[in-house]
Amino acid sequence: MPLSKRALAELIGTFWLVFGGCGSAVLAAGFPQFGIGFAGVALAFGLTLLTMAFAIGHISGCHLNPAVSIGLAAGGRFPARELPAYIVAQVIGAIIAASVLYVIASGKAGFSLSAGLASNGYGAHSPGGYPLLSCAVIEVVMTAAFLFVIMGATDKRAPAALAPIAIGLCLTLIHLVTIPVTNTSVNPARSTGPALLVGDWALSQLWLFWVAPIVGGIIGALIYRCVAGEPPRD
Repeated sequence: MPLSKRALAELIGTFWLVFGGCGSAVLAAGFPQFGIGFAGVALAFGLTLLTMAFAIGHISGCHLNPAVSIGLAAGGRFPARELPAYIVAQVIGAIIAASVLYVIASGKAGFSLSAGLASNGYGAHSPGGYPLLSCAVIEVVMTAAFLFVIMGATDKRAPAALAPIAIGLCLTLIHLVTIPVTNTSVNPARSTGPALLVGDWALSQLWLFWVAPIVGGIIGALIYRCVAGEPPRD
């Protein structure tokens, strides 16, 4: 499959992840009496990844996340030379998704970007008021766990048909734990889309949601390789 087509699949997939996940937080989570809450947002992120894994997993691998692409490269599962194309596509997809979400959400009376558009943050901008250190640690740990699960679920020795389910449920679990801390990133592209529109504090804090997930992704992939070793060659 040409790299251009795989990159396009990543753009589309990341659009779906950010629009579906952040859209659930912005449009549905706080709706009076019927809001879906943290659990609903967590499930939305997991479902977007699960559905796209079935839709484009056979095309691009369905990374949808620079930290995943970099982690898989560190784990020997993805060629490093293709990282720029994947990462650029993922970030563009996230920006388009955030822009479309803004157009929709801004149609409601009283809407303000000061609410964050589901941006990630620490300190005063953490949903639970958690400081920088807590937010950095949880993003590193959870992204490491995410890559460990991805590496294991996509190992040739694992049942391939079940990989999207395991990975989607893992992302759901990650959100259930981390939404109160950072609003959950574990994905630099997902963080970048809303932050570029919100600007101000969201943009100034964006660095953490690139650094921590990438560090965590590399750690998780390397730990998996250490534990599981290399799968047998065909």
